[in-house]
Amino acid sequence: MTSLATMNYAMAATELMAPQKAPPAKRMPILKLLFGDMMSALLSLGAVGVIVSLLPAFRWAVTDAIWATDDPSVCRSGGACWAFIGAKLRFIMFGLYPPDQQWRPVVVMSLILLMILVSLTPALWGRKLALAWTGAVCAMLALMWGGFAGLPHVSTANWGGLPVTLLLALLSLGLGFPFAIFLALGRRSTLAIPRLLSIGLIETVRGLPLVGLLFVASILLPLLLPPGFDIDKLGRTLAALTIFSAAYLAEVIRGGLQAIPPGQKEAAKALGIPHWKAIQHIVLPQAIQKVIPPLTNTAIVMVKNTSLVMIVGVFDMLSAGRSAAMDPVWPAPYTEAYLFVGLIYFAICVGISYYARWLEIRVKAKDYR
Repeated sequence: MTSLATMNYAMAATELMAPQKAPPAKRMPILKLLFGDMMSALLSLGAVGVIVSLLPAFRWAVTDAIWATDDPSVCRSGGACWAFIGAKLRFIMFGLYPPDQQWRPVVVMSLILLMILVSLTPALWGRKLALAWTGAVCAMLALMWGGFAGLPHVSTANWGGLPVTLLLALLSLGLGFPFAIFLALGRRSTLAIPRLLSIGLIETVRGLPLVGLLFVASILLPLLLPPGFDIDKLGRTLAALTIFSAAYLAEVIRGGLQAIPPGQKEAAKALGIPHWKAIQHIVLPQAIQKVIPPLTNTAIVMVKNTSLVMIVGVFDMLSAGRSAAMDPVWPAPYTEAYLFVGLIYFAICVGISYYARWLEIRVKAKDYR
């Protein structure tokens, strides 16, 4: 009854109300529309100033650039000499690797890209993927070395360019991550010896610059090895990078472990689950999910840290670009060489960052399909 009366009153009120005009549109001054308040105006003017200041760089890089030429002296006109990149591309990408065998590092880089694409889906993560990565890495190293099936042997002293950068980054992170897990668990252990050993190793490595570790691995390590036993320079460099990455990854993982409530392990113990199985299947997955951003940051730092190996004589991509720019035939195109190498590093690091962001969103949504 009440609802019927309400409906009748509403219908009557509708019939009695006169039609209303639309409210007048508010007009905003054009200056306020474009610039807003004083702070927004200053930021806008600053952005315009930055864009104007970049116009000469744009003309140098695009408008006045030399894109292709057979005469290096043409690059003295003042614009960017991108023709130098085309002429030295194979040297920058593959370093001193024999030119007639450079198809092998191309296959290695293709295999790395294929394995990365396969590993992007969390549903494929597991023991089979780890075995696949182990086999792929062994195949990459064997292909780079050669000495079998009619492939000539190529010493690691002749390896260089992008394959060395990618292999050092992947292997240092891949080998350092399991080591970091043990260090993080050891640092949180209630046993004195594992805890003290883990703390000592982590703090020692974190207290030393990477350049110092590289020099120790390159110069002092051969002196400490027994007679007749030697590790080549690339292997010693990889060992230093692995220890460095393990120490920093261990602290990141320790932060994730501290964020897990102790009730998780207590509940697993109450259910009769062994300690190590509870750590492996309950605690560690949750801890790693919580520290995806700092893990990504450490991975990006390690990719960029591979450029420091040039100090100890490893011919990575940055070393190859620098050596290519020293060719006296070309008019010192250092800027173009470093920009090209920097763009490759930028593409790798941005790819890692965007994938980690996607993975973080997917983990939060609990979608592993």
